Amino acid sequence: MESLSPNLSPPGVSKNGLIVKDLRVDYGAFTAVDGISFKIPPGEVFGLVGPNGAGKTSTIKVLATLLMPTYGEVSVFDIDILEQPDDVHEVLGYMPDLAPVIPDLRVWQFVDHFAAAYGWDKETRSARVEECLRLVDMWDSRDTFGKSLSRGMTQRVVLAKTLLPNPKILLLDEPASGMDPIARIKLKTILQDLGSKGVIVLISSHILTELADMCTSVGIMHKGHMRYVGPIEGVNESVENLKARVLQIDVLPENSEKLEAFLTNSSSIEDWKKLQARRYEISLGGGDEEQAQLLAEIVQAEVSVLNYIQKSNLESALTSLANES
Repeated sequence: MESLSPNLSPPGVSKNGLIVKDLRVDYGAFTAVDGISFKIPPGEVFGLVGPNGAGKTSTIKVLATLLMPTYGEVSVFDIDILEQPDDVHEVLGYMPDLAPVIPDLRVWQFVDHFAAAYGWDKETRSARVEECLRLVDMWDSRDTFGKSLSRGMTQRVVLAKTLLPNPKILLLDEPASGMDPIARIKLKTILQDLGSKGVIVLISSHILTELADMCTSVGIMHKGHMRYVGPIEGVNESVENLKARVLQIDVLPENSEKLEAFLTNSSSIEDWKKLQARRYEISLGGGDEEQAQLLAEIVQAEVSVLNYIQKSNLESALTSLANES
């Protein structure tokens, strides 16, 4: 069976990856994407995040050659996608949000329908379809009709179809939507494996904590602007007004008053709020040592801690941006 690992070094293929420069998308008088620029090298798993209306989907549609921008430059492996869209299709895989399957086709028939478009012979097609369905754990459901699939199963089948041609750049709009936790873990493994083979993976998602764990770098969009591009670990230091760590603490209900008294009187706490009966969110200045010291002080105050986590930097960054005037 032919491997899904793409051939990343054919003659004439550039190693420059994806380059976006001064990209703008207008819908009449409304500007959805306002002059953004960023680069993604081969092998990067890049998360594109932001609240609704940030411009993420418009950006992905331009990259997928489905939308002509107002102006800007976009190239993939030195192919100008605005001037040579057909050439880009040879290296591009695109999975839109809420992509449907054909209800009266079985899973294998649906994927084979798209495999036939590549001109492969029956034997090659059959092997590729099986390989892709096994990769997304849908081979055992290959005879299920599309109309009987759950939302998460549909997402996996569409991903299998998208992976058929071994794309060198993969654009995924909300790929984990409707997937159960096991399927999401599997998706993470698949995408990270593709990245390790040199594929550019761009993921747009609202599932921020999963992106933080899955991606090697991230772009944060807000109101059409790219507010941050870089490694996950650099988000806190680069987003304005985001110098504090955001912690979440769960305690026994009978310890709530003790914790609130401690937080009110603590000089190291920048802010705190009660989320639920026993859950609190704390903003703390400083680094690892300050965080460890805070936990020790809470325990010394005779508060029984059930859970103690640092919230995703991405989630904190988006919250900060969304609260800007």
